[in-house]
Order: sequence, then C-alpha cells, then structure tokens
Amino acid sequence: MLDKDIIEQTEKWIKQVVVDCNFCPFAAKALLKKTIHYSVQSNLSEEESISILEKEINYLNENNHLETTFIIFENCFKDFDSYLKLINKAERWISKNKYDGIYQLASFHPEYCFEGSDELDPANYTNRSIYPMLHLLREDSITKVLEFYKNPEAIPHKNIAFTQHKGLEYMQALRLACL
Repeated sequence: MLDKDIIEQTEKWIKQVVVDCNFCPFAAKALLKKTIHYSVQSNLSEEESISILEKEINYLNENNHLETTFIIFENCFKDFDSYLKLINKAERWISKNKYDGIYQLASFHPEYCFEGSDELDPANYTNRSIYPMLHLLREDSITKVLEFYKNPEAIPHKNIAFTQHKGLEYMQALRLACL
C-alpha cells in the first residue's frame, strides 16, 4: 500500500473515531490546522524504530508549527506484546534523552487492550487504531488546551462510558470503516 493511502486512512480514523467520538480534546484543532506530521514505516526492527522516534523528535524540534507526529507501522509490531515492548523502550529512550516534560508518547494499536481489561471490552477502542502507531505530542500544547477544558481527569471515564454505551459492534464498525 502507498504511504499516502495509509496516511489518508489514519486521518480518517483520527477524524471519525478520535475526533467525532470526542476521545481527545485537542485532536480536532490539530487536524483542522494541519499541524500533524505522519511518518509511515515498514519492516523495522525495534532498534530501527527507536531511531525513527529520535528522527521524528528532531523533526518536531525543527518544525515548531507542528503539534504532533504519528509514526505509523504499516507491517511491523502487529503482535500487541511486541508492540508493548517497543512502547517501553521508546518511553525509556525519551526519559534517557531528557525529553520528559517536552514530549508525551501516546500509543495506539489494532489489538490495544488496557491492562486488566477483557479484550472484548469496547473501551479498548479508545486506543484501537487501524495500524500500530507511536504518537508524539508536545507537552506544552497539551497543557494549553487542558487549561480551557473542564475536569480533564474525567476524559478517560467519559470515553469509557461512551464506548460501553455504543457497544462493541458499533466501535468495531466505526474503526473498520476507516480502512
């Protein structure tokens, strides 16, 4: 598949799932203002993926107009456990390189399952994307948006209630429609 097609699918997922379900209070603005950078990657090892993470952080450092970047793994880290290992390594790399407080890492995966959750729980669809992804966000952008958002600590609870109200079939169909 072409990178542009993968990016179009990802944008559709962000719009139709993340924004339209109101899972993230700042996604709509970033999408509308086109301040999201996308990097499509294929056939990478864990080490190569960390190099891409570093490259994307450098890209954000050089492009202050961008709010966020998605590293989309087209055909690697399909297994959720291998993806979780990548997340752990990426978080350690961010800390080791003193990017804590500057960038935040969010994780999305087609098989995402919150710890202690049943894999059929619709709440998992708040983080179930169409491809495995690493999502880098600027901490200062998050802070600015949350200043105007009442009760930000309630966001996860609101998202869980929404997905459970809509149900598993609805959430599955919504995500599938993005492919």
